[in-house]
Amino acid sequence: MTPQSTPLWTWQAATAATAGNVSQGWQARGVSIDSRSVGLGDLFVALKGPNFDGHDYVAGAFDKGASVAMVTHRPANVAENADLIVVDDTMDGLSALARYRRAQSGARIVAVTGSVGKTGTKEALTFLLSRVGETHASAGNLNNHIGAPLSLARMPAQSDYGVFELGMNHAGEIDPLSRLVRPHVAIITTIAPVHMEFFASIEGIAEAKAEIFAGVEPGGTAVLNRDNPHYDLLALRAREAGIENIIGFGSHAEARFRLVSVEIGADGSRIEATCDGKKLKYRLALPGRHQAHNSLAVLAAIHAVGADVADAAKAFGEIQPPAGRGARHKVKAGKIEFLLIDDSYNASPVSMVAALRVLADVAPARKGRRIAVLGDMLELGPDENKFHRDMAEDAAAAGIDLVFAAGTRMAHMFNALPAHLRGGRADTSSDLSPMVAAALRDGDVVLVKGSAGSKTGLIVRDLLALDPRHASQQPAH
Repeated sequence: MTPQSTPLWTWQAATAATAGNVSQGWQARGVSIDSRSVGLGDLFVALKGPNFDGHDYVAGAFDKGASVAMVTHRPANVAENADLIVVDDTMDGLSALARYRRAQSGARIVAVTGSVGKTGTKEALTFLLSRVGETHASAGNLNNHIGAPLSLARMPAQSDYGVFELGMNHAGEIDPLSRLVRPHVAIITTIAPVHMEFFASIEGIAEAKAEIFAGVEPGGTAVLNRDNPHYDLLALRAREAGIENIIGFGSHAEARFRLVSVEIGADGSRIEATCDGKKLKYRLALPGRHQAHNSLAVLAAIHAVGADVADAAKAFGEIQPPAGRGARHKVKAGKIEFLLIDDSYNASPVSMVAALRVLADVAPARKGRRIAVLGDMLELGPDENKFHRDMAEDAAAAGIDLVFAAGTRMAHMFNALPAHLRGGRADTSSDLSPMVAAALRDGDVVLVKGSAGSKTGLIVRDLLALDPRHASQQPAH
């Protein structure tokens, strides 16, 4: 964390939060659960998991500059005078810090979930709210039973806004996170067939996402995708949770934040919308119709927390996609130059189709081609082969010139492609990567996308490495 002028935690606040045995006199400027990334002045929480025990790393955390550690006991290799917070269970202790910070905070809190688009929505909302007040947000995708309390424990007491991503793989996981975060605004970006391995139906996913309403503060707001077929179910669950203010977003005629038109270009989109009856025109640097829809969810949340919607819309053009989520790189490899679209962070059927449409909207330079490099989509359940096979039709419909496939699941898509679209396939991303590099031509546009487990980020890394200018920009995922 970035050092702050005001301590994030003091021994007095930690005592009040945890009721543990707390050393006196210390203060902390950050909270960490990973000894490898401990910063100077951090509070290190020694969590214990099935395959590790954070107590083994407490001494190392102090060596790196931690000011205090939360433990269940003093590890043998830790100095007698080291500052400690001794609790019965460190996970419960971390949650206690989170609950205390939330109870003491006057910030307006937004929680974001959804099958796809939640991280991008969280990042855009954080960027825009940061322009009008001190804004804290969960880092990356720290959105589970550990990430959510960690993110909340890291929120400075003086924050004006807080933005938290809540995720799940199974039913029952979002409910306790929502009750911990206690949002004023709950966003569900969309419902789609993601994590189908753990659900009998898409309706089951909708019910699980609706758990976000459990912790919404009295007088709070639900922001829902009006175009999604599960809107009525989600709106019902919101009302059952006592939420009266429901804002629909999308192209639907009844959406309060409605997309009127979108002009999609290679470097972004120009949008016309009506927001609670007021006309707005703005530019998105993030290309794709799905990004246009998500921007309306962001503006609806901006409205719900009382910030200026028109001012926020003007700033949308400044937001650039991060690595792995649509970032673009011009790569010069010898005598050829190509455009690389890095969407390798994750994938689902819905986000895969959206990415193919983005690729279709980019005009190759000179005599270049549109090339899709696609990795396996994971956690899709018993219909996973069909979901992958259907991608062949989507790729052909998008006007893609050449398709490469990584993984045994994506082989079903590859085999269903017309012969002239088959660029090559391999069981792993590392084996596919040299095939892609060998096929490149001047002016090509290359999209790389797959679930995190398919490791398509390795292909992005290898393609960036063809250009010495990108040596420091290679993704870690």
